[in-house]
Amino acid sequence: MAELLQVQTTAPTREEADAIAGALVDGRLAACVQVVGPITSRYWWDGRVQVAEEWLCLAKTTAARYPQVEAAIRDRHPYAEPEIVALPIVAGSPSYVEWVARETGRR
Repeated sequence: MAELLQVQTTAPTREEADAIAGALVDGRLAACVQVVGPITSRYWWDGRVQVAEEWLCLAKTTAARYPQVEAAIRDRHPYAEPEIVALPIVAGSPSYVEWVARETGRR
């Protein structure tokens, strides 16, 4: 089984989230990106607590593609320090795992 990841990031607008999703899927870096939102994020930045409306992107990819996924997100992201975290997908239906690996393996 291919090692799959779910990479997540947030964006300040739906348009920016859609641009990130498009770059990842169109570039075959992710088989699928779900855009969820709006969500409310509360976090520390510049020495104080911030509250912002954001859009969450959940990208399904392989561990081999992670460096390219991170680079593509950073290239398009407006934040100085965007959230880019990868969570392992420890189990999945064999056909879905195969599909993610197949779709991100094409170039």
